Amino acid sequence: MNNFDAQNPDGVRQAVQERYGQIGQTGRVSMPAPAETACCGSGEGLISLDSLAAKPREAASCCGPAPVPVDVVASALGYSPEDLESLPEGANMALGCGNPNAIAQLKPGEVVLDLGSGGGIDCFLAAKKVGPQGHVIGVDMTPEMIHRARDNARKVEAENVEFRLGEIEHLPVADATVDVILSNCVINLSPDKPAVYREAFRVLKPGGRLAISDVVANRPLPESIRQDPKMLCSCIGGAETIDNIKVLLSQAGFTEVRVNANEASRKFIKEWAPGTDIETYIVSADIEAIK
Repeated sequence: MNNFDAQNPDGVRQAVQERYGQIGQTGRVSMPAPAETACCGSGEGLISLDSLAAKPREAASCCGPAPVPVDVVASALGYSPEDLESLPEGANMALGCGNPNAIAQLKPGEVVLDLGSGGGIDCFLAAKKVGPQGHVIGVDMTPEMIHRARDNARKVEAENVEFRLGEIEHLPVADATVDVILSNCVINLSPDKPAVYREAFRVLKPGGRLAISDVVANRPLPESIRQDPKMLCSCIGGAETIDNIKVLLSQAGFTEVRVNANEASRKFIKEWAPGTDIETYIVSADIEAIK
């Protein structure tokens, strides 16, 4: 990636696909990331992971390759022990920056779409909430992640969950068929965020809603960070400003737009890139809106 250009959408997609395809295949990050320790957390009770010893079922968060227990990372992001115990082995890859299910207020019978579904953690949790009369669709651009998620679904015979290969800028979903869209630390990776929000609006039913956890910028990022492929693939370099997110959602047609920053996440964001002031630029946030 010596000639990486953050303004080249195809180059960005290739970099992201290579990184997360590798994670989907191996369950681990071998590509260097900007920090030795990391956790994309949100909400109260967030913990630093640099003091945790490696244990079985380890993984790296989206923001760095530190080997830590995946359940510890997920607990820091707001998942309950009951949530984690209900998941098939391999669904929790500790790649998120929050828990979108916690803000989605899912109801039995609803159709849910997860943008960038990874190993399927949020899909399987949503499937429990919408029940057998509901349906959950996970979309991911990496074949390795789709294979992993489908394998996880087979383990628990999840009949109301399916996983589709596709880009979130070009969703393989019909118009006005979805009640709720979830996404967890993924939209920041997209090189065309307006297209993501337009597609989200297209596939939602009237009255449908967004429940997204993502990394956002509270001020414009330096160009040196935006042009660093490691920073981009680690959920930092592609963070959009809060004000711009509100504008993009409104332009896509959404109303009741809310972007709630989780200030507590700053206390360990600074560990993602030691020696920098990155924590003054980015924060995890809950993003909600209505069609």
